[in-house]
Amino acid sequence: MEKNFNGIEPFEKKIWLSSPTMHGEELDYIKEAFDTNWLSTVGKNINECERMVAEYVGCKYAVALSAGTAALHLCVKLAGEKIYGMAKPNEGTLRGHKVFCSDMTFDATVNPVAYEDGEAVFIDTERDTWNMDPVALEKAFEIYPEVKLVVIAHLYGTPGKIDEIRAICDKHGALIIEDAAESLGATYKGVQTGNFGNYNAISFNGNKIITGSSGGMFLTDSREDCDKARKWSTQSREDAPWYQHEEVGYNYRMSNIIAGIVRGQMLHLDEHIAQKKAIYERYKEGLKGLPVTMNPYDEEKSEPNFWLSCMLIDKDAMCRQVRGERDVLYISEEGKSCPTEILEAISKFNAEGRPIWKPMHMQPIYRNSPFVTAKGNGRAVTNAYIDEGEALDVGMDIFERGLCLPSDNKMTPDQQDVIIEIIRRCFDK
Repeated sequence: MEKNFNGIEPFEKKIWLSSPTMHGEELDYIKEAFDTNWLSTVGKNINECERMVAEYVGCKYAVALSAGTAALHLCVKLAGEKIYGMAKPNEGTLRGHKVFCSDMTFDATVNPVAYEDGEAVFIDTERDTWNMDPVALEKAFEIYPEVKLVVIAHLYGTPGKIDEIRAICDKHGALIIEDAAESLGATYKGVQTGNFGNYNAISFNGNKIITGSSGGMFLTDSREDCDKARKWSTQSREDAPWYQHEEVGYNYRMSNIIAGIVRGQMLHLDEHIAQKKAIYERYKEGLKGLPVTMNPYDEEKSEPNFWLSCMLIDKDAMCRQVRGERDVLYISEEGKSCPTEILEAISKFNAEGRPIWKPMHMQPIYRNSPFVTAKGNGRAVTNAYIDEGEALDVGMDIFERGLCLPSDNKMTPDQQDVIIEIIRRCFDK
């Protein structure tokens, strides 16, 4: 059936999912880099950027890098050396070893494990925060007791169940890599994310809570790890009068220009978080009465940065929807909707939403990788998928029924009200 959107006009200017919000100080610091002719990978902006982030997060050291993925790669490389020792020539530090990884995340969380020749084992998602399920993690250690490294991500800026995960890792002698790319400014028990892993990474990609247009950062309390990460990020140049190289390095250092943007953005991080939270709360209030819920978080233990506001449709309110690898079909029904219908509807009115991250175990590139749910071997239970009305594969269920809503902090309340009205009409009878 065709849903009725009469009386709603398309936005003249596109409402983005989450676009950069610039303020002016960024240009001042970029100009400073130009005026002093420090344009490459050294300069005051880099030094100040590292200082400001470390001070804000509450860690001792920060290394400014070209991307959050670069930071994650150095985390993985450092962890591999710590656990397994130096790699042989032309081999990664994780060759022949499995690593437990968050399943519902962007593939940048996981790809660095492959860079270092490791094998990802994906851990299913829990419903309370949409992050790694501690029950599934414990089950994974029962199946693979030899694993010594766990990579966790905080989805959409919401901290996961850190206490439980850390207790399990400590019990099994495993190190933690914390992918806080999406959660800069979020806290767990009053402590900033980016402090909970043995190795930690954040991102300044163009759509993040603050941005450098690109860039990322490695965070640590270890001076030794800081020095190693900084050396590796500058092609592993040795302290010699000439270019001396004794191990493989990478061109991962942040430029002084990008650092100038981040330096200006840091002044507005708390402001951006407040704006994102207001968007989340307006959606939560405006969607009341519909068969939907917002992306959840533990209100007693954590305060997200509310980077993206997301929505989950009740099972009995889902119209029929079938997704292939690249295409999707759905049948519109009275009183029901689905992520595809809602995303198509808001797109017609010039607003951008996105599907939830497709779980890694469902991705063609990782389809043969092990996957563990709270019930055990996920590859086995996924074939059943539903057990007495409950999804056995939680990540796949959230992917099927969830979507990311327009969350740009330049969106006005009136514009958000229009988006809410479009969503409500998708469920009209």
